[in-house]
Amino acid sequence: MAKYERLSPLDRTFLDLEYPEAHMHVAGVMVFDAGPLRTPDDGIDIEKVRKYVASRLHLIPRYRQRIARIPLENHPVWVDDDRFNLEYHVRHTALPRPGGDEQLKRLAARIVSQQLDRGKPLWELWIVEGLDGDRFAMISKTHHCMIDGVAAIDLASVLLSPSPDATIPDAQPWKPRSAPSRSELVMEEAWRRLATPLEFGRAVLDAMQNPVETAESMGEQIFAVSETLGAGLFPASESPFNQPIGPHRRFEWTAIELADVKRVKNALGGTVNDVVLATVAGAVGSFLSGRGFSPEEIAELDFRALVPVSLRASSERGTLGNRIASWAASLPIAETDPRRRLQAVCAVTADLKQSRLAMGAEVLARVSEWTVSTLLSLAMRLAARARSFNLTVTNVPGPQIPLYLIGSRMLAAYPLGPLFLNQALNIALVSYDGRLHWGLNADWDVLPDLRDLVTAIRASFDELLHATETPHAQTRTRSRRPRAGDSSGKHKR
Repeated sequence: MAKYERLSPLDRTFLDLEYPEAHMHVAGVMVFDAGPLRTPDDGIDIEKVRKYVASRLHLIPRYRQRIARIPLENHPVWVDDDRFNLEYHVRHTALPRPGGDEQLKRLAARIVSQQLDRGKPLWELWIVEGLDGDRFAMISKTHHCMIDGVAAIDLASVLLSPSPDATIPDAQPWKPRSAPSRSELVMEEAWRRLATPLEFGRAVLDAMQNPVETAESMGEQIFAVSETLGAGLFPASESPFNQPIGPHRRFEWTAIELADVKRVKNALGGTVNDVVLATVAGAVGSFLSGRGFSPEEIAELDFRALVPVSLRASSERGTLGNRIASWAASLPIAETDPRRRLQAVCAVTADLKQSRLAMGAEVLARVSEWTVSTLLSLAMRLAARARSFNLTVTNVPGPQIPLYLIGSRMLAAYPLGPLFLNQALNIALVSYDGRLHWGLNADWDVLPDLRDLVTAIRASFDELLHATETPHAQTRTRSRRPRAGDSSGKHKR
């Protein structure tokens, strides 16, 4: 029997998309009340945390596996790590007391600026003590080839509990499977290649038995693939967010009451995600104005957000790997009226929902299993370099009840997504316990004024919230949008 698992074509792609300046790990900063994890010297009991993590690892076996390669074709596979060392992965550090949120942001940015070691399981967990207000933080860092956003929420639920119970069960014994030899990998892969035509043949036989349905389905899938590939042929406009990036990161965050977000959608229409995209659109327009762009220049931009869409079925919750497609949504960044801005976003997302982009991504992934999987990696690398989008906006629904880590209540959770080449900004969101938490990951040099964008996000959402209280007839388009941050012109292009 095989002693390894192959990475799917999409999971492999996230390995292939990684460069020294573009790290393909996802991360998060979770802030906790110290509670029962506080030590007598006001530190955090790291040994208790490690013992607890060890007791949960049997639920996430991928966390004790590393990457190996099949000879000749070089396809990555997961094998058990016979040198697994929990202390390497669960790390302990501290801020100079009393540490505040600004110091925590800088620490998180430094941690995510370093690539994960490919020779070890691709994750780290940092416990950070020294925060003011009797708090500590947990910074998680996991390679994108292991998880997508929805799966990450499921994994967090493995370590977090809805109960404040601080009981730690004993860890289950674990014995790593011996790593397959080169000859075993070659033989297993040869058998898989021999079975692939048989699977393809069965699919053809099924198609022959239902020719009309198959013809309709094939036609729809071919159209979906062509629509998906065509979407990446036309580049978005150049912007300050699309510059060559380095390895160093800035991280900023904010939070909005989820009830206020739902109040906007209920009063003005759309979904929570539409409200998020409308907020981003308004913030980007204001930010560019602060950078010296004129209203006419902003109106000329075809500005797009890459919006990941989950393909994960309810039966797949808790499984690792990536099950996502992506939309490139054009954002109305020049629209200064908050109502019309949200309406424009709703129209864009409605069109995307009617498109076949998600189906096309699914078909490409299946076809890659039957062909050379590097083709999918090549296509995604070309799409990233073609600037088919300006930034990424990921919104993942999370639990709306308090969660605990060994009895310590989680107060906030700020997600952090990866940057692609020439894409200097990623905006990730997760809802938790009644709040929508925003995490902005950016290149250190390209966006030194990242905090101005956070200010613009708050102002843009406040406009939408105010619009729920303002009769439509009283809403006017402003002749000049307020600028975010420094308006002296020193950030002009």
